[in-house]
Amino acid sequence: MTQTIRVALAGAGAFGIKHLDGIQKIDGVEVVSLVGRRLEPTQEVAKKYGIGHVATELSEALARPEVDAVILCTPTQMHAAQAIECLQAGKHVQVEIPLCDKLADGQRVLDAQQRAGRIAMVGHTRRFNPSHQWVHKKIAAGEFHIQQMDVQTYFFRRTNTNALGQPRSWTDHLLWHHAAHTVDLFAYQAGSPIVQANALQGPIHPQLGIAMDMSIQLKAANGAICTLSLSFNNDGPLGTFFRYIGDTGTYLARYDDLVTGRDEKIDVSKVDVSMNGIELQDREFFAAIREGREPNASVRQVFGCYQVLHDLQRQLTAP
Repeated sequence: MTQTIRVALAGAGAFGIKHLDGIQKIDGVEVVSLVGRRLEPTQEVAKKYGIGHVATELSEALARPEVDAVILCTPTQMHAAQAIECLQAGKHVQVEIPLCDKLADGQRVLDAQQRAGRIAMVGHTRRFNPSHQWVHKKIAAGEFHIQQMDVQTYFFRRTNTNALGQPRSWTDHLLWHHAAHTVDLFAYQAGSPIVQANALQGPIHPQLGIAMDMSIQLKAANGAICTLSLSFNNDGPLGTFFRYIGDTGTYLARYDDLVTGRDEKIDVSKVDVSMNGIELQDREFFAAIREGREPNASVRQVFGCYQVLHDLQRQLTAP
């Protein structure tokens, strides 16, 4: 494919806007349809980004023959069903993390992708952040092997709000959303599947119905281990902090910043064409479409992550 890739984006909220900003920097891609739950605010976003078609139903965008691919930035509970709907319509699809919140739904997406022969990718952004790419290249070159990862994912979110602090129509989840980033990244960076996983969680929030604190331990087949702490109760520095402890050094990554264990800054500005992980994720999606290949973070590649999350949920809900 050499012509312009025409995209429909569903979900014009905080993360949908991140994708729209990233796509503006990518040549040969045009967003031609924007889907949102409420018409008026969706029209406002479409006007800002010069998008000609607006809809409140995904099916309206999928019916447009010019649409080649879809990016789903909708609520978690809709991801799997909408991804299948896109594939059945003959569209390539990138679904924001997580792929699903039930393993059986993820399996159905994988099955649909294999039947459709279209590209299906999941937004596991940590694979694309330059800081983590830098570490991955060291590993691929045989210069660094992970012994342990220590990860903290901390937010202050005691009400149902999104990344912009706006009210949400759905409830976020520490396990199926936020832990998914680290569970996948650990297996990806260790180059080895996860063979052991344990979890503990704190009290369930009386209104939100979710655990606000969680602790997870992972072990890969090659012996590497990972400890992950997650909280929606942390009133302090927010975000995710990764410590890579390896045989030849220690590295601390936070989004696009990387330092050694001795707090020496590492320049990651030349690792890729951008410092924006969402933009790099989208570039991979469109490159895979053009080149007719499986993308990094395809549904097939990340499926093992959701098998681990499923096992952890069974532990947490066991009587």
